[in-house]
Amino acid sequence: MNNAIQVQLDDLLAMRLRAARLAQRAQRVAGSHAAVHASRFRGRGVDYAESRAYQPGDDIRQMDWRVTARTGRPHTKLFTEERERSVLVVLNCNPSMRFGTRLRFKSVQAARAAALLAWATALSGDRIGAIGYGPGLNAEVKPGGGVRGALRCLRAFVEWDAITRGAKDSVPLSQALQRARRLGHPGTQVILFTDGFDCDEAAEPALTMLAEHCDVAAVILSDPLEHVAPPPARYALQGEGGPVLIDFSAQQTRARWPAWFEEQRGGFLAMLKRRALNSTVLDTSAEPEAALRSLLGLDARKKRAG
Repeated sequence: MNNAIQVQLDDLLAMRLRAARLAQRAQRVAGSHAAVHASRFRGRGVDYAESRAYQPGDDIRQMDWRVTARTGRPHTKLFTEERERSVLVVLNCNPSMRFGTRLRFKSVQAARAAALLAWATALSGDRIGAIGYGPGLNAEVKPGGGVRGALRCLRAFVEWDAITRGAKDSVPLSQALQRARRLGHPGTQVILFTDGFDCDEAAEPALTMLAEHCDVAAVILSDPLEHVAPPPARYALQGEGGPVLIDFSAQQTRARWPAWFEEQRGGFLAMLKRRALNSTVLDTSAEPEAALRSLLGLDARKKRAG
């Protein structure tokens, strides 16, 4: 039962086998690039290597005008393909994530999906890092490569879950986005794992600045009970101020229930839409592979490659 309400390291380690299939799929749809793989994330794609004297046939768009002006002879820039990317997980550990009526809490599902992404990123040859935000939590894992980089993130997910367990206050999304902007380098893929309930007014300008140099997407955690009221009866629920008795026999209460959850995440969804950012919904009873394939566009690329 503990692994339904608490993040367990063994569960996150087990995601490695599933991640191998996800990483292989990403490499198959990438095509035959000279790099380790053609990144499925937006970025520069190439790094500046050096400048040399212009030769007939060189792309004039790659002229190095500074060296040309200094030497008096035309020079062009040479580039090498980037060998790896950075992926940054931003994990919501606020109290609203400790809710779930199907198999597990949203907080546990978010950690499982983030672990799957961490393993797939490491197995694809990229760097993986993470930021955790919630009450009493201001932690990060700088992007690192290989199994060691993935393990650092997994251990952090478990630790962050324990630190925020039982807390009542929430940390706004804007603070997490500001931290991601400081940690994420140009071209970094930033994936938010959140239910969207913590979206504040300052989040949109922070997201706009982050999206200027990073590729931002979101996995939105959800539970079936957030969309449909339970059968008519009286239920004891745990609220911010303690236990609350709610009578779902009343029609007004039943109608208001899903509307309240829509309002809680409505601002976050609208913000993503205005910024034209990718997102996918992950239910607490689902497995995360399909959601990540959809978010990263792997299914669509497979069809195009075929």
